[in-house]
Amino acid sequence: METPFPPHEPNGPDAARGPRLREIPLRMVIPNLITVLAICAGLTGIRLAFENKYQLAVGMVLLAAFLDGIDGRIARLMKATSKFGAQMDSLADIINFGVAPALVSYVFILDQGRSLGWAAALIYTIAAGLRLARFNVMAERDVKAKWQSEYFVGVPAPAGACLVLLPVYFGFLGMAPSATFAYASSLYTVIIAVLLVSRLPVWSGKSATARIRRDLVLPMILVVVLYVALLMSFTWEVLVASVILYLVTLPFGARAWRRKYGTLTISEETDDNGNSIDSGGI
Repeated sequence: METPFPPHEPNGPDAARGPRLREIPLRMVIPNLITVLAICAGLTGIRLAFENKYQLAVGMVLLAAFLDGIDGRIARLMKATSKFGAQMDSLADIINFGVAPALVSYVFILDQGRSLGWAAALIYTIAAGLRLARFNVMAERDVKAKWQSEYFVGVPAPAGACLVLLPVYFGFLGMAPSATFAYASSLYTVIIAVLLVSRLPVWSGKSATARIRRDLVLPMILVVVLYVALLMSFTWEVLVASVILYLVTLPFGARAWRRKYGTLTISEETDDNGNSIDSGGI
C-alpha cells in the first residue's frame, strides 16, 4: 500500500553529515536583544514598584520606552528587519507601554482610589492593547494613506506611557498622596486611555519630506542638549513640563492636519486610483 510519506532511511547518504543548522547573521540578533532588554526593564520596573522603589521603577519604565523606541530604528539601519522581530516588538509594547506604567501608577497612587483606581488601570492597559493592535493593522497595509507618514491615529503608545505617569511625577515633587489625588489621577488615567484609542491626528515627526533650515540646525542641537541637561538635573520637573507641553500641543497638531487634509476624514483616504482606503482602524 502506497503512502504519501517517503520511506525513512536512517543510514542514507546524508546521514553521516548530520543535521544542517541555518546560520543567522549577528546583525539580525542585535535588535531582538534590545527588545528583550526593553521587556526586562519594563518587568523590573513593576517589581521595583511593588518594593516601594518608585523612582527607580519609573526610571526603568522610561528606559524600556527608550529601548523599545530605538530597536526598530537600529534594525532598519542594520538592515536586520524581520517578521519575527516585528512580532517580538509588538509583544514588548503591550508590556512596556500598557502593563508596566499602569501597574506602577496603581501601586503608587491609584490603589488609594480602591475599585475606581483599579478600573482606571485596567481601562488604560486595554486601551494600550487596542491602540497597538490598530497600529499593527495599519502598518501592514500595502496601500497606505498619504498622511500616515506624518501623523498617528490617536496618541502613540510610547507617549501614552509617559503621559499616564504624570500623577507619579507630581508625587515625586512632593504632592501628598490622598484619596482626592487618587480619584483625580484615576480620571486622568482614563482620559489618557481615551486619547490612545481616539481618532485624533497626532503629528509623528517621522515624515521623510520634513526639512529644517540650515541656519536652525545648530540652535536645534543646542536646545536638545539643554533639554537633556535639564532632564538630568531636574528630572521630575522637566517631565511634568514635557507632559503638559505635549498635551497642550495636541490640538495644534490636529488643526495642522485639518488644514492640510481638510477634505478628508481621519478614517478615510483615497489611493492614486480614487479607491477608498479605510485608515482609521477599529
